[in-house]
Amino acid sequence: MLRQNKKRRKDILTSDFIGNTPIRRCDYLSSKYNTNIFIKEEFHNPGMSSKDRPALFMIEEAIRKGKIEPGGTFVEASSGNTGYGLAMIAREMGYASKIFVSKSCSSEKVEILKSVGAAVEICENSNGLHDFYSTQFRAQSYAANNSNCYFTNQYYNSSNIKAHYKTTGPEIWQQMKGEVTHFIAGIGTGGTISGVGRFLKEKNKNINIWGLEPTGSILSHFLTYRTLPTEYEKFEPIEGIGRTFIPGSLDINCVDKIFQIGIADSKSAAQEYKNATGFLIGFSSAALVAMLEAHINSLAFKQTDIIVVLFPDHGSRYMSKLYSKNEIVNEKSKVI
Repeated sequence: MLRQNKKRRKDILTSDFIGNTPIRRCDYLSSKYNTNIFIKEEFHNPGMSSKDRPALFMIEEAIRKGKIEPGGTFVEASSGNTGYGLAMIAREMGYASKIFVSKSCSSEKVEILKSVGAAVEICENSNGLHDFYSTQFRAQSYAANNSNCYFTNQYYNSSNIKAHYKTTGPEIWQQMKGEVTHFIAGIGTGGTISGVGRFLKEKNKNINIWGLEPTGSILSHFLTYRTLPTEYEKFEPIEGIGRTFIPGSLDINCVDKIFQIGIADSKSAAQEYKNATGFLIGFSSAALVAMLEAHINSLAFKQTDIIVVLFPDHGSRYMSKLYSKNEIVNEKSKVI
């Protein structure tokens, strides 16, 4: 468990159940690619996403360091999952929350944010602090201009990396008994791949740490050249992953490769995975499945490889975007 102090309290909080999510072998993907693929199922966290982990770490650090007074408001720019984790945990601790999301955020995520008492503001984009219309700029501005508000700022908060270094990485290592050849995860803020990658590399420097981003994101360019591109391609929005700026919570030195995938392939992969397994996967998880198919030759998996992929959330957060009848018809027409 993430928290170790349950015996000291009579009450049990939702945050006590964050972490220790299962890893399961995916027979479908393992058979399809003739290797061993295991899924770290982060949707078993109370908020149904991996973002519960950094949300808890960021809240506890802010309270411990006196950055917010009792009854204050936690503020965040989020594609939905971090915001939900923050709002859920903050409410239990007696705090309010205000979450800034981009207009591409699914309607399901907006509704669940409101269901835990979060005030939600929809913004034009999530292009970083340099854009006046972005979630990040609006969140920072709100926190700066309102009393007793604290902007957790997951994109630049070291607790984002720390949460995964202290919990997710060790869990994977223990659950796999140290037998891991690859770890693959989508990159959004960079906290997950940086924290897990840093921990696993310390255990075995030969473990491959691979990331995933949507077409038009600049993280793979930065990994290769350590500079921003001079020209930007059209960004294909896949919720939770990809950026047009370099987050401070991304430790690029922990990452070996970053692959790109398009939005249409990701949506098709969600349908194919559901048809094959009966399971609804989230948007970035679908992108990861699509990446395996699109890049399988360059991935060059061996039959003896042991690959851990991280599914950060559940497909129920994306019914309108991935699994509605209208979406299926639209995607089929695009493929044809």
